[in-house]
Amino acid sequence: MLQIGDEVYFSAVFLLVLFGIRSAIGASAVTASIYVFIVMFRFPQVPADQASQVLRPTGLASAGVPVVAHRAGGHDAPENTIAAIREASRNGATGVELDLDFTADGVAVLMHDETVDRTTNGTGAVGTLRLAELRTLDATGKHRLREKFKGERVPTLQEAVEECINHQLTIFFDVKDQPDKAAAALGEMYHKHPVLYNSSIVCSFQPKVIYKMRQADPGVVTALTHRPWSLSRYDDGTPRSLSAWTNYWLGVLDVLLDWAHHHLLWNLCGVSAILMQKDFISLDYVQYWAERGVEVVGWTINTAVDKQYYQDVLKISYITDSLREDCEPHY
Repeated sequence: MLQIGDEVYFSAVFLLVLFGIRSAIGASAVTASIYVFIVMFRFPQVPADQASQVLRPTGLASAGVPVVAHRAGGHDAPENTIAAIREASRNGATGVELDLDFTADGVAVLMHDETVDRTTNGTGAVGTLRLAELRTLDATGKHRLREKFKGERVPTLQEAVEECINHQLTIFFDVKDQPDKAAAALGEMYHKHPVLYNSSIVCSFQPKVIYKMRQADPGVVTALTHRPWSLSRYDDGTPRSLSAWTNYWLGVLDVLLDWAHHHLLWNLCGVSAILMQKDFISLDYVQYWAERGVEVVGWTINTAVDKQYYQDVLKISYITDSLREDCEPHY
């Protein structure tokens, strides 16, 4: 069902459309169409107790909050590797975030970037390399601890999932694109390992990925990942374009995208969590989503001061690059 209070947002849509087309009948028709579309095509959230098992796993200390290792803890070990998963478990993580990609022969593997250049000793796009070729690369790449983890390979999704299950880690599957492939590959994992329904979540910046996953399997817990101003600015805040005019229009699109995430897309996809960039989270923000049955997870929290704030004040889960020390964010 649509949430109490959503009438305010549909009233705003009505007024905006009315201002644009100068027709009360037309504005009413457009607003009604949006409402009907949401009601007809939205996915309900998974049961609250299932979402809670994933996002608030049992076994935590009474004052503890879930801590998720970003890319399995890319500061403490080579990111998205079996070694990183083991290190994250050893360092006390309750979960790991893993990035999904596909080889030229269609095998699901762990890789954040479109190419292997940054994280391995090889070059080239992941999608142009066959699994056998990928297996020859050293996944420690240029990592600061490459000597300690020398010889680590790029794992398949299957290998990573089995390792996480062995360590009883919650998995945050991060999907960048290729929604059809991702839904099929993840669907196979859920079929092979039903425990994933209560110990994993599929998240993405792309709403179409989440919607496709819910279409493929409505029983999967999902989340939208969001960073305001992501269209007009890079992660470090620098403008994406040198043109002031281009940045202006990207900024307008950013405002619309942000509104859609908070009032439309989450409802359409039926997500159970919002993964939000840390600079935009407050107690009021957490409360806003709590009223809608949605958990907030902050990223990327890399200092002891921020981690203490999340544990003692916000009392919500967070994603970090390191469970051992303060570090710079890994973009």
